[in-house]
Amino acid sequence: MKHIARKRFGQHFLTDPAVIDAIVRAIDPRPGQAMVEIGPGLAALTQPLAERLGRLAVIELDRDLAARLRAHPQLDVIESDVLKVDFARIPIAPTAIKLRVCGNLPYNISTPILFHLLPFAGGIEDQHFMLQKEVIDRMVASPATADYGRLSVMLQWRYAMEDVLFVPPESFDPPPRVDSAVVRMVPRAEFAPLGVDAFSALVQVAFSQRRKLLRHTLGRWLAGRGFGGEFDVQRRAEEVPVSEYVALAQLVGFVGSKSI
Repeated sequence: MKHIARKRFGQHFLTDPAVIDAIVRAIDPRPGQAMVEIGPGLAALTQPLAERLGRLAVIELDRDLAARLRAHPQLDVIESDVLKVDFARIPIAPTAIKLRVCGNLPYNISTPILFHLLPFAGGIEDQHFMLQKEVIDRMVASPATADYGRLSVMLQWRYAMEDVLFVPPESFDPPPRVDSAVVRMVPRAEFAPLGVDAFSALVQVAFSQRRKLLRHTLGRWLAGRGFGGEFDVQRRAEEVPVSEYVALAQLVGFVGSKSI
């Protein structure tokens, strides 16, 4: 029986063989590596990954799809909302050093998923995700551009990222109303440990009114916390590079037991 895509799960199933092959080549899965796929759907990407890896863990919320996937002899199915999954507890083979993560993420919750994965970055080798093209543009954006914002700062602090593949709407069934792309995210070996929630709050305040100078937003926020250090608030949020936001967070003291 054909599975009908469910809007509440944001389902768009990848069907283009050429695109599937290009994604698998970009991921470059090797036998014995530990990998988990988020949102395997109808297994278009899952099958070639499993063939190359030998075994693959998948996270699927749709119970009908999860039941189908359990019939596959090479899959370990985690039937769950990905936002509730503890990636540090996903079993990996003794030969694998770190976990690799991939998936065609539901576009309606892609940003929450990316933020959910942040605290687990230390145990992850890399991440390859299909996302809305405009989201990836924001992820990899440079300062002083219209796409540069909170998502850029939060993710560039912890990952080196690149847009590796454009995917048009007709590659899916049903086709989404937006262009898609694949991003590669590699956790940085060297980074400043920070409390994720606290750093996110700081960056969110900075970009809350991006047309105004930071003295109206972040400047008042810092003053309210008794911050007496030096930070130029005569700029707009988009003019401040990631390194300066990180340095400010360190000065404010956003390093603690929940730091990563």
